[in-house]
Amino acid sequence: MTFFVFGQGEQFITVKKSFTAMGSDFDITVVSLEEELGYIYIQEAFAEIQRIEKLISSWDPNSETSKINANAGIRPVAVSWELFKLIERAIQISELTNGAFDISYTALENLWKFDGSMTQMPSKLAIKEAALKTGYKNIQLNSKDQTVYLAKKGMRISFGGIGKGYAADKAKALLVSKQVQGGIINVGGDITTWGTKATGEKWLIGILNPEGQEGLFSWLPILESSVATSGGNADFMVVNGKKYAHVLDPRTGYPSAGIQSVSVFAKSAELSDALATSIFVMGVNAGLALINQLGDTEVIIVDEHDKMYKSNGIILN
Repeated sequence: MTFFVFGQGEQFITVKKSFTAMGSDFDITVVSLEEELGYIYIQEAFAEIQRIEKLISSWDPNSETSKINANAGIRPVAVSWELFKLIERAIQISELTNGAFDISYTALENLWKFDGSMTQMPSKLAIKEAALKTGYKNIQLNSKDQTVYLAKKGMRISFGGIGKGYAADKAKALLVSKQVQGGIINVGGDITTWGTKATGEKWLIGILNPEGQEGLFSWLPILESSVATSGGNADFMVVNGKKYAHVLDPRTGYPSAGIQSVSVFAKSAELSDALATSIFVMGVNAGLALINQLGDTEVIIVDEHDKMYKSNGIILN
């Protein structure tokens, strides 16, 4: 599912700049009284995103996350309170989704290639062996000592399903603290906003029809909130004529099936990000049941047959 964002009125200077971080494009738009000041705000927001990337990157050998991974099955690692709480929230989402979300799925991810190069499935044995190095219940937190311990050797954590959302939230919080009137942070199509248009109207997103149809299906306001989409046709593999989406089910080790895209609306980009991934794995019925029990959270799901489902609070024009 694709969104179009419509911005501020003409009477305000709207300043926009794009950066690359965490393997994605970050498009930051702010409303400012002066162009130069707007660019300063954007640069400060990007510096905050870079700070988060250094904290959570599993590719940077000097990051706290890499130190946790390097000591898997060896010893607990003392970390900053910020990273400790992020991991704690990730585990809470794992529990909420019965393991459909899991930051320790990295060993499984390494078996799959969704760039068109993979023509056969990994062996059952390889998947079984990789699964032994996963499981959010093997992430042990000690709040007294502020340590994180991965209980099995070869375990790794990564924040692909939650990190970009967290970075967007932190950048947004920084800009709000500087009294920036309004803006958008767009991370590869995942959007978080604050403030309103110059007219006082809400930001609007246009929802495209499911695949195979043309034009906009509806408009939805997005005020002081976020939307994240998981799925689509960007990354997939085809084996024996069957198409597999790039979202892995950490409980089975295999790609998820049955859903084309999931878009979650929530107050925080972090929660939107994590739940979109989770529901893609959980499926239509379980995903809708979960969202309908949560407050201030909504979802639109498109299944593999282009049928659209929505949670109780979504009203489409």
